[in-house]
Amino acid sequence: MGIPVVRFEKEMQVHWGVVEKDEIVVLAGHYRTLADFLKTGVEEAKKALKTADASRISFPEITLKSPVTEPARIICQGANYVSHRAEAGLSVERPPFNMIFTKADSSLCGADSDIMRPKHVKLLDYELELGLVLGQDISGPLQISDENLHEYVAGLVIANDVSARDVQLPQGQWLKGKSYRTFCPTGPYLYLLEKDEMPSIHELDLKLWVNGELRQSSNTSQLLYKPAETLTELSEIMNLSVGDLILTGTTGGVALHLQSEVMDQILNPFVPGQKKMELLVESQMGSNKYLRDGDIIRCEIKSADGSIDLGIQENQVRAQQP
Repeated sequence: MGIPVVRFEKEMQVHWGVVEKDEIVVLAGHYRTLADFLKTGVEEAKKALKTADASRISFPEITLKSPVTEPARIICQGANYVSHRAEAGLSVERPPFNMIFTKADSSLCGADSDIMRPKHVKLLDYELELGLVLGQDISGPLQISDENLHEYVAGLVIANDVSARDVQLPQGQWLKGKSYRTFCPTGPYLYLLEKDEMPSIHELDLKLWVNGELRQSSNTSQLLYKPAETLTELSEIMNLSVGDLILTGTTGGVALHLQSEVMDQILNPFVPGQKKMELLVESQMGSNKYLRDGDIIRCEIKSADGSIDLGIQENQVRAQQP
C-alpha cells in the first residue's frame, strides 16, 4: 500500500509528515523542496509509520502547503478527455498530437488555500486533473511503458488547473491565462505509489463540486494520451527533474462551452484579438457556471475501492485586493 504524505506549516515552520487515519506522523527530517524529500526522505516516511513513539499532530493544528514545491516544471496536457474536447468545440476523436503547454510554478498553492481572482478576470474556470510527480530525472529520449512507469513516477496529487478563459482564449495565452498566483491548488496528499499500484493510475475516479453541485465526474481510464506515452514523448523534447509535475488533462463539466464555429474563430490567427474577446464573451453570457467570489470548489480523486485516496481539496474563490 502506498504512503500519503503531506507538507504543512505549524508555528511558522514547514514540515513533512505521513498521514495515518486522522493524524499526521511528523517527520524529523527537514526537506527544503519536494525534490529533496523524494531523494532523501522517502525511507524516513516508510519507517515513520512503524515508529511507536513518533511525534503526531492533528489536522486542525496545521496549515496545509502544496506538496509540490518551487522550483518545479509544471507540464500540462490539454483537451485529453473526449468529454472536454466536445464541450470546447473540438473534434471528439483522439487528436493526432498531444497538446502540451506549461504553467508557472508560482501558481502553486495549498489544498485549502484561497484562489485569488484577478480583478480583470470575469470568466474564471476550474479544471480538476490528476497530477503525476516525477521521481527520476529525465535528460534524454526514453521508451517508457506501463511496465517501467514506476521507475519515473513517484506519486500522485490532485491539481486544479484554474483558468482565466478571457485571457487564455482571446489572447492565445495559455501560460498567462493559467499561471496567476494561486491558480494551481495541489494536494492535500502526495500519494507515494508502490510498484504494484501503478496500474491503478488508469482507473481512478475524479470528482469536482462547486458549492455542493457535482460539476465534473470521470475516470482516468478515459485519458486519450496515457501517462507512459506522454512521458516518452516529453523525454524526446526536454529535460525533466525529480519533483516536476505533469498535469494529465481535465474531463468534461468545466464552465467553458463553445460551439465548434466559435472555437474556429477564436483559434484563427487572422481574427483580431478584440473580435475574439467579443465572440467569447457573447458565447458565454448564458453560462452560470463560471466561478464567482465566495464559491467553494471541492475535489477528490481516488480508486473505486478506496485503496488509493488523494484526499480532499477545498478552495474558496476570493477577489484579489489591490
